[in-house]
Amino acid sequence: MTEQYQLPIDGNWNQDDIIAVSNLVDAVLQVYEGGCDRDFLIGAHQRFCNVIPSKSEQKAFDRDFEQQTGRSIYQTMKLTQGTNKRVLVNE
Repeated sequence: MTEQYQLPIDGNWNQDDIIAVSNLVDAVLQVYEGGCDRDFLIGAHQRFCNVIPSKSEQKAFDRDFEQQTGRSIYQTMKLTQGTNKRVLVNE
């Protein structure tokens, strides 16, 4: 990914936490850039939820992410409900 985004990284996160959050961000962006494996996306989201267990903090992260990228983690995850293999957005 060539674009740079400033993700709200918590100072208490360890390296694995940062990687988990970054993996979800990459997976969400892949959905809009050619598709992403559904199981990978769901797994990345589950790890993200383990890092940020609070729903309100997840929503705040998603709002910030959407402001920077125009992409919503929440809306992207809703797309996984309608597919079995690959998640792709045709704009």
